[in-house]
Amino acid sequence: MSIQHSDVLYTAVATAENGRDGRVATDDGKLDVVVNPPKEMGGSGAGTNPEQLFAAGYSACFQGALGVVARQEKADISGSTVTAKVGIGKNDDGFGIIVEISAQIPNVDTETAKGLVEKAHQVCPYSKATRGNISVTLV
Repeated sequence: MSIQHSDVLYTAVATAENGRDGRVATDDGKLDVVVNPPKEMGGSGAGTNPEQLFAAGYSACFQGALGVVARQEKADISGSTVTAKVGIGKNDDGFGIIVEISAQIPNVDTETAKGLVEKAHQVCPYSKATRGNISVTLV
C-alpha cells in the first residue's frame, strides 16, 4: 500500500554533485558532506559514501520502528541499539546492495528481542521500501 501526496508528513530534499565523488547537501543546510568511493572500490575514502549514509538512515529508522513496536508490546528497550551493515557488490545488473540489521536489546530475553525485531522489520519504512528488492538479514 502506498501513501498519497496528501498523506506526506515530511519531505527531505538532498542534491548530489558529481555522483559518488563529490558532495551531497540538503536544502535546509543541515547536511553537507563530501562523498568519495571507499578505498575498496578504488576511491580515496576521504569522505563518506552513499552506503554509509544509507546505513545511518536505515539504522535510525529501524530503531524508531523498534520503539513503536516496543510501546505496543509494553517492552523495555531502553539502552537498545540498532546497527545497519550495508554492503555493495557486483550483481547481474551491475551493482547491488545487501543489508544486515543487528539489534542489541539488553532488557529483554532473546526470544522477546527476536520477536520485536521481526515486528519492527514489518513496520519500518526502510524495510518496507527495500522488501523484495534487496537481501535484508535480521540478527
